Amino acid sequence: MALIAGIDSSTQSCKVVVRDLETGRLVRAGRASHPAGTEIDPVLWWDALLAAVLDAGGLEGVVALSIGGQQHGCVCLNAAGEVVRPALLWNDTRSASSSDDLAAELGAEAWATGSGSLPVASFTVTKLRWMRDHEPANVDATVAVALPHDYLTWRLLGHGHGHGHGRGPGPADFSALITDRSDASGTGYWSPATGAYRLDLLEHAFGRQVIVPRVLGPVDSAGETAAFPGIPAGILVGPGAGDNAGAALGLGAGRGDVVISIGTSGTVFAVSDTTVADASGTVAGFADATGLFLPLVATLNAARVLTAAGTLLGADHDRVAELAMRAAPGSGGLVLLPYLEGERTPNLPTVRGSIHGLTLANATPPNLARAMVEGMLCGLADGLDAIASRGVEVERILLIGGGARNAAVQRIAPEVFGLPVTVPPASEYVADGAARQAAWVHTGEQPEWPLGPTTRFDASAQPVIREQYAAAGRALGY
Repeated sequence: MALIAGIDSSTQSCKVVVRDLETGRLVRAGRASHPAGTEIDPVLWWDALLAAVLDAGGLEGVVALSIGGQQHGCVCLNAAGEVVRPALLWNDTRSASSSDDLAAELGAEAWATGSGSLPVASFTVTKLRWMRDHEPANVDATVAVALPHDYLTWRLLGHGHGHGHGRGPGPADFSALITDRSDASGTGYWSPATGAYRLDLLEHAFGRQVIVPRVLGPVDSAGETAAFPGIPAGILVGPGAGDNAGAALGLGAGRGDVVISIGTSGTVFAVSDTTVADASGTVAGFADATGLFLPLVATLNAARVLTAAGTLLGADHDRVAELAMRAAPGSGGLVLLPYLEGERTPNLPTVRGSIHGLTLANATPPNLARAMVEGMLCGLADGLDAIASRGVEVERILLIGGGARNAAVQRIAPEVFGLPVTVPPASEYVADGAARQAAWVHTGEQPEWPLGPTTRFDASAQPVIREQYAAAGRALGY
């Protein structure tokens, strides 16, 4: 039985799935945690990948693998392939002023047409600008810039060293540093429209040119693995993907499908035949992992809003859901603007969350629980509207991520979105997408693996929820 592996190096952890090549059946899986924080030494991601592989029982029998990874993280490497500084992650907002500077210097339209997206604090290009302005010594030391999945793929191929993981002394082989179009499209200096880097935009931000990964096509091979604990040499390695593109591939999402993912961040994305260039910065014009495009809206605050609700109420997730479903739509007038860690959409990186309309009458645990759920979903609903406004078809909503398992989220989402939602079975869809890609690279054909039983939730739209949410935002001038 030939096996395929998919790896998801996310913000919080590394997950490995090993699946049967022919049927897609899950054979085994493993996981290892990542440290918390908004800047992380990438070597720790590598350590977690090796630990997750061992937790999955190793990769014996695996013929091909790929890596899906968190987007935008800025991995700077010196001439020897060592990490220059901890990687600044997508959720590190210190580059907010840098994104404003870049947009002001070249203009929003130039960025949208040049890279498909307006630079915001999460994008790699803004991290590079922040480094230029604040860490000149690190800028001088940087020879190459990669994304998280690029770095891990490079390490799997036997390149890079540091912190005792060296493959030998001497200069690094950056010719083997590769990425894919989906992850490259989140840097701010690669164009989905032309399929080429905009190195002028990178140089404008960083002050000089650096080496960037070669961009592979959807079914191109990056090479073969070197030998590591639990990883035999000679496994075919695919190009990998950004996490959202990986999830779309794992779901088998096609035209007309909109995926709403409620994880550490919230994302709304759709598979599209055409590029999107939104100068407002609301919709990012990303590429997908199949050769098409993936217009996307992201929020910083998603499942952790539910966690915060549990902390405030002294309740676990199931109890929060139970309380929320006891309250009426609109939570008795109680409204949460869920910008607990600043926000990316709308672009408000320095604001904080706020509760509106609190009265003696509505100050109840059920109303607070429901307001937290409604507020989180309203942010995602705004993203859904933004994508639809760019001419993207919306025929089916697929709700995934840890937050999608919450019973209140499942039942309240159709009231907020105004459309039914379909919840696929729980799975590691980014890792599944990486596995599908690996199978595609190995065989030359996309595998036809079944998604599994889904559950559809219907409910009438409740306009009061979004009306209250919009009014609270207007009251604060957002």
